Amino acid sequence: MKDLWFPSDQILIGGAWQDATDHLPVENPSTGETIGRIARGRAAEIDAAVKAAEAARTGEWGRMTALERGRILARIGQLVLERTDALARIEAMDVGKPLTQARADAVALARYLEFYAGAADKIMGETIPYLDGYTVYTLREPHGVTGHIVPWNYPMQIIGRSVGAALTMGNACVLKPAEEASLTALAFARLAMDAGLPPDALNVVTGLGEEAGAALSSHPGVHHLSFTGSVGVGKLIQQSAGENVVPVTLELGGKSPQLVFDDADLDRALPFLVNAGIQNAGQTCSAASRILVQRGVHDEVVARMADAYRKLRVGPAMDDLNVGPLISARQKEIVQGFLDSAGDLTIAATGQIVDGAPEGGNYLAPHLLTEVSPDHPLARDEIFGPVQVVIPFDDEAEAIAIANGTDYGLVASVWTENGSRAMRLAKAIRSGQVFLNNYGAGGGVELPFGGIGKSGHGREKGFEALYGFSTLKTVAAHHG
Repeated sequence: MKDLWFPSDQILIGGAWQDATDHLPVENPSTGETIGRIARGRAAEIDAAVKAAEAARTGEWGRMTALERGRILARIGQLVLERTDALARIEAMDVGKPLTQARADAVALARYLEFYAGAADKIMGETIPYLDGYTVYTLREPHGVTGHIVPWNYPMQIIGRSVGAALTMGNACVLKPAEEASLTALAFARLAMDAGLPPDALNVVTGLGEEAGAALSSHPGVHHLSFTGSVGVGKLIQQSAGENVVPVTLELGGKSPQLVFDDADLDRALPFLVNAGIQNAGQTCSAASRILVQRGVHDEVVARMADAYRKLRVGPAMDDLNVGPLISARQKEIVQGFLDSAGDLTIAATGQIVDGAPEGGNYLAPHLLTEVSPDHPLARDEIFGPVQVVIPFDDEAEAIAIANGTDYGLVASVWTENGSRAMRLAKAIRSGQVFLNNYGAGGGVELPFGGIGKSGHGREKGFEALYGFSTLKTVAAHHG
């Protein structure tokens, strides 16, 4: 990585790389081997990082205009694009993501920064008609210090949509990446410094969630928290933030459905039906893990999906196959536990782990299960692995009931050539995003993203993210 050197075993506070008293191993999910180490930051390091971020608010960063902030973000984005290959290799080794997917994440990171750079000087207040003798207007101002706890499945993308948005609005950030995948967060910080981001504006503390993460979420000097991860940890984050009366953006789990009706264009739908479930080995909050199919085309959909599954190849990230390893042995154990609970459910097809895949890798073949009851744990709980279930339905009413029949509401899609039906379903499905005859819309950094129910609250991406990383001030001037 000569073209992207960064001290992977240090933390960044106030623009200075610092040693820690302890470290954590970095394991390659493709081999199970230890390939390095990261610093094990704790409460003391978090406290120092928060104080550095607070200093940034009154320093060069706090005095900078929106136009100047945008230019810095644009420079960071350009550096990310120039080092896409290096970032992809780092992500592949650290997360186990096939190179093509890792490269797409690096490009997405750059796209977030480009979008926010262009939006930086376009967030405006408004004037409000009021009583005679008054002029009333609103201002959008930064929260101050924002805390960002980023998961291991999409580090680069979530840094882009979270840290990128917060910096755009003039906040100073403390970033705590997941202990399983911290390397691209540190690499990003290096690029931000190279692009001229003032010291203190971005601080990165690696470490364990129960240590560094807990210290960040409960720190009284943090004015806004952003967390992406599990429902259980999300509850703890919100409880900690509540003690300080701090707003929180939570993007949690999902059990996203794709609804396929008899009149759907199956040729168009099939790649989305499969890929949206197995991308990143199914370790995606918005993974389409439930395929709801009207009975008239049920057997055909199952047959076509099964054929696609049999062609899936699982192997090391650097081999750039369809599916890489799961992030850890523990995650593999969790997903295997779900499969063990399948009992007599029909396994329509599985992918294949390639010959020669390292024995120490966390490999698990994708599984397609059919005729699954909507009440089965496999149809209700987030698996976070390459497992999809097919659930039959008869009519619109049943499809809506099944789609809304979990605690989650993150993403959904509807496949039908009936435009009226598509619009009815878009309104009826309880979900933060609904896609009609597509899934994901190519990532869509412009499209507000977030959930309802146990999928969380608040919105990321697009201008909504910028509103969330700012606070609204109303000014009422009486001038007679």
